[in-house]
Amino acid sequence: MTCAALAAAAAGAPSASVVTGPVIVLSLNGAVSPATADYAVRGIRNATERNASLIVLKMDTPGGLDTAMRSIIKEILASPIPVATYVAPSGARAASAGTYILYASHVAAMAPGTNLGAATPIAIGLPSPSAPKPTATEDQEERKAGGGKAKKTPAPPPEDTMKAKMVNDAAAYIRGLAQLRGRNAEWAERAVREAVSLSAEEALQSKVIDVVAQDVPALLKKIDGRKVTVQGVERTLTTAQAETIVLDPDWRSELLAVIANPGMALILMMIGIYGLIFEFSTPGVGPGVVGAICLLLAAFAFQLLPINYTGLGLILLGVAFIVAEAFLPSFGILGIGGAVALTIGAIVLFDGDTSGSYALPLPFVVTLGVVSSGLVFATVAFALRARKRPVVSGSEELIGSHGIALDDFEKEGWVRVSGERWHAVSMDPVRRGQSLRVKSRAGLTLVVEPDNQGGNSK
Repeated sequence: MTCAALAAAAAGAPSASVVTGPVIVLSLNGAVSPATADYAVRGIRNATERNASLIVLKMDTPGGLDTAMRSIIKEILASPIPVATYVAPSGARAASAGTYILYASHVAAMAPGTNLGAATPIAIGLPSPSAPKPTATEDQEERKAGGGKAKKTPAPPPEDTMKAKMVNDAAAYIRGLAQLRGRNAEWAERAVREAVSLSAEEALQSKVIDVVAQDVPALLKKIDGRKVTVQGVERTLTTAQAETIVLDPDWRSELLAVIANPGMALILMMIGIYGLIFEFSTPGVGPGVVGAICLLLAAFAFQLLPINYTGLGLILLGVAFIVAEAFLPSFGILGIGGAVALTIGAIVLFDGDTSGSYALPLPFVVTLGVVSSGLVFATVAFALRARKRPVVSGSEELIGSHGIALDDFEKEGWVRVSGERWHAVSMDPVRRGQSLRVKSRAGLTLVVEPDNQGGNSK
């Protein structure tokens, strides 16, 4: 024990435990998604198994999903290892969901030239405009007209009520995190209600963060000896000489990030639908196998993402209209309506995002609608063209075929048609070697007649 620890023990005061071990660095880049949450949660648990002294979440995010953000925060609060969230490199940001994660961490740090804030929760969609509030003059006139009585304020529309619930819930959540870590709760609530932001230097002055450091080694030197409270136990960080281990996302996190991308999820769903349509129109070719796999992967992605089922229904309706256009004489109405429904459905497919990072770009949506419509139109057109082709196999092929008589007969005899020996009947006498034409077929017997254009063949 050190002299300070012995002195504290002699005085009867509780001493802070010293944590030794490696420093685990996790990188959270891009939108906070289910893949990000999976990577962060497994990384924190991995650090616990390694008896790490500190976990550094190196973060650069525009925000993300509320559910994914809360999963990360829950793991931070439950972690027996101190967690330091570090917004880096210079030019990075911790907007929206990143601000909540920063407030939940035991140590909050930023690199110079970074910013945080703008934590107001929003939802993707097209909200209806709210009714304008009456001005002071209009309110006075209404009081005079009503005999001095104030007009009863109408109830707020459902959109405003839902937004107020989201904002109040988010404000209470981040205020609780600020109080837990002893940070600026007033500014945290303003970040939610007013969407304000701060630079790294301003955040340090406002006691929003603890440290401003140029890089991870500088951060570890600055927080060395700092005392933090982890699950009610005060600990002293020893990070100046600690080994640094960087845990990059593994193949599972990378695959989950690709599948859970909104654009990729939509593409997988479209490939799955088209694959099944192609398989049903041309059985045995094989696109149905690929389509089924892609459809299951899309369903898995939709389970992770904030799905708007109205948008999903519009997409399915649009595909149905486009396919029906080729079979029904609607003069393009169904096809155009299907393309419009497909595009609108893709726009409103994802909602509930806290930063707008899950909104699909409009050019991507329009391109997907045009390409999808073109593929379905082309496929159905090829199918209809194939239906109009003459049959080249089976019993129908024999009708109109030419053959020769194998012997003389008046009513029944034997003929050779398409290289095969057939029993045949004819209303006219037939000579051996005479050219014949098949009129019809009755079971294994062909009805033939002399082919006046074929002549005789030996």
